[in-house]
Amino acid sequence: MANKLDLMDIRQLIRLHSDGLSNRKVGKTLGIHRNTINDYIRRIKATEVSPEELLNLDDAELQELFPSHTTIDNDRYEQLMAFLEGVHKARHHPGFTFQYHHREYVNTHSNPYSETQFIEHYRRKYTREKGSMKLEHQPGNEMFIDYAGKKLSVVDKNTGEIKDVEVFVAILPNSQYTYVKACYSQKREDLIGCITNALSFYGGVPKAIVSDNLKSAVTRACKYEPEINRSLKEFACHYGCAINPTRTYSPQDKALVENAVNLTYQRIYHPLREMTFFSLEELNQQIRLLLNRYNDQLFQRKQASRKELFQSVERGYLKPLPVSKYELKDYKRAKVQKMGYVYFSPDKTYYSVPYRFIGKQTQLHYTQSTVEVFYNHQRIAIHHRNPVTGTYVTHKDHLCSTHKAYLEWSPDHFKKKALKHGQAVHDFVRGLLDGYDYPEVNYRRITGILQLSKEYGSERLNKACKRALYADTFSYHMIKNILKNNLDGHPLEQSLDATTSHIPEHENVRGADYFN
Repeated sequence: MANKLDLMDIRQLIRLHSDGLSNRKVGKTLGIHRNTINDYIRRIKATEVSPEELLNLDDAELQELFPSHTTIDNDRYEQLMAFLEGVHKARHHPGFTFQYHHREYVNTHSNPYSETQFIEHYRRKYTREKGSMKLEHQPGNEMFIDYAGKKLSVVDKNTGEIKDVEVFVAILPNSQYTYVKACYSQKREDLIGCITNALSFYGGVPKAIVSDNLKSAVTRACKYEPEINRSLKEFACHYGCAINPTRTYSPQDKALVENAVNLTYQRIYHPLREMTFFSLEELNQQIRLLLNRYNDQLFQRKQASRKELFQSVERGYLKPLPVSKYELKDYKRAKVQKMGYVYFSPDKTYYSVPYRFIGKQTQLHYTQSTVEVFYNHQRIAIHHRNPVTGTYVTHKDHLCSTHKAYLEWSPDHFKKKALKHGQAVHDFVRGLLDGYDYPEVNYRRITGILQLSKEYGSERLNKACKRALYADTFSYHMIKNILKNNLDGHPLEQSLDATTSHIPEHENVRGADYFN
């Protein structure tokens, strides 16, 4: 009498026989004697039930058709069960395969089970049914984002080079309203640019943006507390939302956007398969046309499109967009130099900071339009970015009093200061300035002359300048000697009369007549 098989073996036998394998091949595959196989094939045919119907029967119904107790070789079965315990422990080790462990089992046991039976016994011993949960998504609560695994391409007109481009996908889960855009990379600037465009496309901001664990979004991945990229944090603060990365290796956390990516392949990639694009703008223009058609298509069971559901329900739950778009920020460290400026290396320019921070280490936050200087997390200066190499960008309020005064030096500035001491001082200073093509050479000389008013007073300085003007002599030392020798007190006409000798009379002085 042939051996009796358990229900699992019977199901395997029925399946292999229905696949067209011979009785001998079925017996070899299952490790069962061919006489047993022949017996069960005859019994299966006698039931007059198709193999498909037999496989759909539950265990109780199948047991009624083939009533018997199992006749498994207990020693052989127990050896397999003991070996499978070690297999199960190694189940999650990298590189695990059933093929490797079955080969090891065959090499160490006599009369081993076939690989099919080996796997079937393992799955029966360690049955694990993993259920799934249907999530209800609140309108306006989240926006899921992801990049498609497959890329599109554009062709360089000049070189003919084919360049692959990334495809960004965003979806609002309540209405499943989808946004798709091609970009050059998954880098931080492209990611933030795509999210910005997606929010503009939706016309509002959800409470949270759910992202994958991209390097451009997450600095350090963690199941419980991932570290968000600083730029993305600032972006979220600007738009008033949160960034919520999914768990690593958990695609079910963003199943809707994963499905949206697959639908993107069907509704956008496939129609574009035979088209050639020579710029990213051309590609995105065509994507937008196909995307509008996709969002307008009716759901099979809702009798409404994604766009209709978004406009009628979800749009009202989104927060309004901020007045201005977010500008991507970068960061640099810089020490305040002795002259009160920080060096901005990307443009090779200099920006002023308040002079009291000279020698301090600061951090620069810069965008395409501004440069901000922070010290101990407090902003101490902000400038419009100047891309001209070597430029010194200065706010006068940052300078100390002496530096401010120096910046104010000009011919008009000194003329105004000189006029306060008298008309002659003004005329003398004007003579110094107007007599040179480069008036800056006389700035220090004029400063010295004006400083003499503190020692001698403005009235005497004005008289001294009048005397120097009369002599047509423009010199700091001339003014100083006049004041030092009190010559400013002498009558101007007497001292400078051409008929009066400037040599005092003396008996030893012979005069010009002596030589006639």
